[in-house]
Amino acid sequence: MTEINIPTYNRRRVGVARAKRHSLKTDMTPMVDLGFLLITFFVMTVQLSKPSVVDLNMTKDGFPVLLGNSNALTILLDKNDRVYYYEGDWKDASRNEKIFQTNFSANSGLRKVIQEKQQWLDSHDQKEGRKGLMLLIKAGNGSSYENLINSLDEALINVVEKYAVLSAEPDETAWMKKQQ
Repeated sequence: MTEINIPTYNRRRVGVARAKRHSLKTDMTPMVDLGFLLITFFVMTVQLSKPSVVDLNMTKDGFPVLLGNSNALTILLDKNDRVYYYEGDWKDASRNEKIFQTNFSANSGLRKVIQEKQQWLDSHDQKEGRKGLMLLIKAGNGSSYENLINSLDEALINVVEKYAVLSAEPDETAWMKKQQ
């Protein structure tokens, strides 16, 4: 409890009667209680940002793992934020000119490509469905780290369970150089 004392001076002047001043008492207890309640409320309700970790599957040295062409979707990352993709094997895709360019836009870019592939697998692959999708992310020499993270984000957003980051093959690198 706080108390403010204001000294009163009783000087008498002729013919003037002054009112007597009383000391002012202010109780700060409710204000302190309110402050602690607000602090407690904000501490309990605010969720601090927690760092998250991305699982990254890298290839191992040794025998190559065979992958079905219908389940494979390969993303090629090039400089100047260019993104190319193809389905299946590189030789078949390059021979049939089935390598397409896309971007990282949510509506018409890489996300749409992954979702369309997942829908195709749901309707055609009776065994695994969309869980059978293997996303191969291959970064070219001029690609940025940001583009690699963006493609990993797209894999997480679309709940792609199998993905790997690989080095681009020499044929793929040569093809990307021709596209410039």
